[in-house]
Amino acid sequence: MEWNTLEHSNQINHIVDLSHTRPQIIFKHSTTCPISSIAKSRLDSRIDADVNADLYYLDLLSFRTVSNDVSEKLGVHHESPQVIVIHKGEVTYDESHLDISFEDIKEHFKFLQN
Repeated sequence: MEWNTLEHSNQINHIVDLSHTRPQIIFKHSTTCPISSIAKSRLDSRIDADVNADLYYLDLLSFRTVSNDVSEKLGVHHESPQVIVIHKGEVTYDESHLDISFEDIKEHFKFLQN
């Protein structure tokens, strides 16, 4: 699994545009938070072909302004860690902390395919 880095606010509009042809996933990660590390590890070990999406990794400690812009542009409350799924220009899934579950994301993608 390959994460694209999200480091610039101008990438957000591009990600939203891409979501019209393929779902996009943003993972906002705090590199100093153990819960965030657990959530990332869960995703790293489980995201596979069942989740056909582009993946973006945002180190929110290094790019706090970008993290704030994600929240503002996508209309989601800032959390850390946080997974955001964008499909057809809209946020369709938003979860944080230990509620981040690969199984829930996988089920959500089955819903998107219908």
